[in-house]
Amino acid sequence: MMLISVQALRALAAWVVVGHHFIQVFFEFDVDTPLAYLFADKGGVGVDIFFVISGLVIFLATVDKALTPWQFMLMRLARIAPAYWFYTLLMALLVLTVPSMFPEARLVPSHVLLSLLFIPAENPGGYGVYPLLDIGWTLNFEMLFYVLFAFALWVRGSYRLWAVAGLLYLVCCIIGPALNLASGFYSNDIVLEFLMGIVIGMLYRRGLCRARAWLPLSGIALALAAIYHGADVPRALEWGLPSAVLVISCVTLEPYFQGSRVLKMLGDCSYSVYLIHVLVLCAGLWVVKRTGIDPYAMLPVCIVLTALCAFASYHWLEKSTYRTLKRWFGIEDPTVLSRQKY
Repeated sequence: MMLISVQALRALAAWVVVGHHFIQVFFEFDVDTPLAYLFADKGGVGVDIFFVISGLVIFLATVDKALTPWQFMLMRLARIAPAYWFYTLLMALLVLTVPSMFPEARLVPSHVLLSLLFIPAENPGGYGVYPLLDIGWTLNFEMLFYVLFAFALWVRGSYRLWAVAGLLYLVCCIIGPALNLASGFYSNDIVLEFLMGIVIGMLYRRGLCRARAWLPLSGIALALAAIYHGADVPRALEWGLPSAVLVISCVTLEPYFQGSRVLKMLGDCSYSVYLIHVLVLCAGLWVVKRTGIDPYAMLPVCIVLTALCAFASYHWLEKSTYRTLKRWFGIEDPTVLSRQKY
């Protein structure tokens, strides 16, 4: 049975991030309307939802599979890397040919290489530890999780939560600070959200994500209220826990999502939406500055263009390269969400 509920939530999270970055790119978060302020202040929570979903998907898809760490990493790279590399190199080309579209971007070969290798490094533009395609900072965390989870495949499925938790603690709390890896990049408590996803996966696998609709709907309402009001606590608590509640609530509502091809398609395209949207928004701002068009009039154009490009990217870039690499490697990938059966 396909987890369409997770696909739907993943798509929603991607488009929430698009709204967040629209406010950032066009207004630098300086807005005065309630809806715009909501996206500016809370839109980043889409990333937290992604991380929880990642933990859930990776755990469920590998728990009963005879998969070696090497096979797992090959297939994760085959799924994630080609599209990211393509859009990173596309941005490098645009920076070279249309530098006014990305005024803060600086092309330094060593930084481009580190970006492609998912190694965190200070951005030459001077605005922190970000790759050239700056939304790729989340993929650096994803790759850390994949590497640690690959090691955890050597233990039984029921112990993988503790294995990953121990490895995250070792890397993020001991080795990272001791060596000052990437200016403390890996010390971010956001990594705990992967563990939350694993916990949800364990509960789901044991048949504990079942309830009458009122309970998960109440969970969604409470999670959204918690995100809206916020609290002066670490991000893993402020946004991570509500994101976990959203994920487990949607999984519990899975019977109401089954059979929706539209939601499946939206979820399938969400990774390309995430990779493409900043390029589209920066192009939109470039047009606005030269034509004087109202930024909000450019928003629907950016949305439609992002959606169309993401649809094409998923079918002709993500799927085609993934199938080719899978055939080369000779490995069936159990971590593709749309193929999960539970």
